[in-house]
Amino acid sequence: MELLEHLALGFSVAMTLENLVYCLLGCVLGTLIGVLPGIGPVPTIAMLLPITYVLPPTAGLIMLAGIYYGAAYGGSTTAILVALPGETSAVVTVLDGHQMAKNGRAGAALAIAALGSFFAGCVATVLIAGFAPPLAELAFKFGPAEYFSLMVLGLIGAVVLASGSLPKAICMILLGLLLGMIGTDVNSGVARYDFGIPELQDGIDFAVVAMGVFGFSEIMTNLELRDQRVAVDSKVGTLYPNKQEFKEAWPAVVRGTALGSALGILPGGGAVLSSFASYTLEKKLSKNPERFGKGHPAGLAGPESANNAGSQASFIPLLTLGIPGNAVTALMIGAMTIHNIQPGPQVMTSHPELFWGLIVSMWIGNLMLVILNLPLIGLWVKLLTVPYRILFPAILVFCTIGVYSLNYNVFDIWVTAAFGLVGYIWAKLKCEGAPLLLGLVLGPMMEENFRRALLLARGDYTTFVTRPLSLSLLIAAAILVALVALPSIKAKREEAFVDEG
Repeated sequence: MELLEHLALGFSVAMTLENLVYCLLGCVLGTLIGVLPGIGPVPTIAMLLPITYVLPPTAGLIMLAGIYYGAAYGGSTTAILVALPGETSAVVTVLDGHQMAKNGRAGAALAIAALGSFFAGCVATVLIAGFAPPLAELAFKFGPAEYFSLMVLGLIGAVVLASGSLPKAICMILLGLLLGMIGTDVNSGVARYDFGIPELQDGIDFAVVAMGVFGFSEIMTNLELRDQRVAVDSKVGTLYPNKQEFKEAWPAVVRGTALGSALGILPGGGAVLSSFASYTLEKKLSKNPERFGKGHPAGLAGPESANNAGSQASFIPLLTLGIPGNAVTALMIGAMTIHNIQPGPQVMTSHPELFWGLIVSMWIGNLMLVILNLPLIGLWVKLLTVPYRILFPAILVFCTIGVYSLNYNVFDIWVTAAFGLVGYIWAKLKCEGAPLLLGLVLGPMMEENFRRALLLARGDYTTFVTRPLSLSLLIAAAILVALVALPSIKAKREEAFVDEG
């Protein structure tokens, strides 16, 4: 009964004209950046972060959330029609989705992707509504020691689940933690690691780093590629899957939704890992694995459902514990702190209209995305004919304006440009930027909780292992490290992360 009252509150908030408009705007922008290769949700959200200064907190978060899960929808359209994954999580969609299009089943492939994503999004939203309250109740039992241990588990999870080399992911996490230490010490008030630069006394804004590492570097990387566009046949055929396609797709949708929901909750999981893991699972379970890569509906339905469920399930640790599971939710924390809202379990009690309004808006947003993606296929595909040489100056200008408007300081633009160059080098070295951003966001929070825990324990370091909940989290982190060190698990991990190139 209490849940129904909360959902009624959520509908009353989400169904206001203002919030519906921002939800639609987020879904349209998300679909747009999903369709256009080279523009991802992280730089877009980082670019739009300053706008949330002038928006009500609920409207701002509803729009940013729509961009995130909308990108998962939009990326599938061009992945299926022209083999251009607009979003990283849509890389797997190319394998069977584009083959279905080449076999004359483009319309059916688009329908399977859209309906599978809609189902997964709705289920993930139900999970958020159902599991968030008890998780938040548990979080109220957390003290500084438990929060520190939880963040340790989160960072280790981000390292283990990051694609690519483990040592590189560890280095990026550590670098993020070090960058988070720049600025004025909260306890002593002494400036540290600022190298005598006054602008660094308040630390480095995570939006500046995100814009450089994900926005500017992405532009440089894309400018290296030849601007090739693939001609698309406007006749996509019927949007109805036949009986056989439906029969093969729906079990994969259910499995993908379950897998994506589980992996989305884990730090570092989200949409990308979910889609790759789902494809691997479907191929292992199939009686005819040789059909994968040749237009198998299950190879499309599973990953598409998993990536949407994963992207929405990643809001669970954000809303209940205040812990970002990936780079996008780290930026969402920034949007909340802009409005002096402390992320964590208290959001549900102190800002129930924001909490439940955001959850209900996800249902509405998923419905909007189905309506946007199927009838407007022709419009999205025409956008691919716009040369990147025309797109990138506009992206660069908006990014620069967004960075400047954070503190109205030119120094931030130079820092963003520096991180853009460094991010470009990291991309060449195949170092992921997401663990760096997680380390930067979680670093100050970890330090604060670590020092607070020691203060309460009068300097006794055993406080982290004598408190049962804190000990359990540290044991889970240790088990995760031990598991990934096993040769068989290590081999499976490398197999799961298919080369995205």
